[in-house]
Amino acid sequence: MRIRDKVFVVTGGGNGIGRDVVLELLVRGARVAAVDLRSEGLDGTRVLAPAAGDRLTTHTVDVSDRNAVEALVAEVTAAHGHVDGIANVAGIIQHFVPFTELSYDEMAKVMDVNYWGVVHMCRAFLPALMKRPEASVLNVSSMGGLAPVPGQAVYGASKAAVKLLTEGLYAELRTTNVAVTLVFPGAVRTGIAENSGASIPGRDTDAQAAKITSSAAAALRIANAIEKGTFRLCIGRDATMIDLLSRMMPRRTIELVAKRMASLVEH
Repeated sequence: MRIRDKVFVVTGGGNGIGRDVVLELLVRGARVAAVDLRSEGLDGTRVLAPAAGDRLTTHTVDVSDRNAVEALVAEVTAAHGHVDGIANVAGIIQHFVPFTELSYDEMAKVMDVNYWGVVHMCRAFLPALMKRPEASVLNVSSMGGLAPVPGQAVYGASKAAVKLLTEGLYAELRTTNVAVTLVFPGAVRTGIAENSGASIPGRDTDAQAAKITSSAAAALRIANAIEKGTFRLCIGRDATMIDLLSRMMPRRTIELVAKRMASLVEH
């Protein structure tokens, strides 16, 4: 779809990939409603887009709150007139601990943001999107939704749920005006760990840093996918490789990732 003059709602717009998606869409001439739980993050996004004017609006919303998301539809429509696309980028990780050491409260929080947040956004905005001449739904899953990462069992489950939900939406919407895009980022340099109250062991070593995709590069590929109507997008060599291996030899891939990344689990 043509991005210029279209209206997009982007969750996680106050930091990381979400922020850079907002900025990239603005550069391409779109109007954007940036959504985030943290108002200070949204303020930072606005500072980075001084020329956007009223093409950028910011909305402090918890996507895990269904009522708040439903109210967001009217709020964005009032500001921009209509909505042409949503990009569900917001997400959190869990602490790097074994499943048996993860509290039920943290499990629920991860599922509420990563899975139910996407459900709420899609359910709230799809009726309006289906009335547009052309529209887009983009959901961000994760490399961790393809193969489990040690210490991230529930996070991976939440992203696998996003994967299947998005594939289901594609199946239902394939003959409509709504293009559906599913994104699998690998390691991307963002603030997701800090925003989740967790940390990623060993990520800041020189060897690891060299392999991490920048959030701006990820956003560029996401915007391109929206324009092209791409169904499936892997970001990073790591995600591309795991995507391939997980389909060719699923058990071997699980064992490989578990061995290579065993040090991530906090003891």
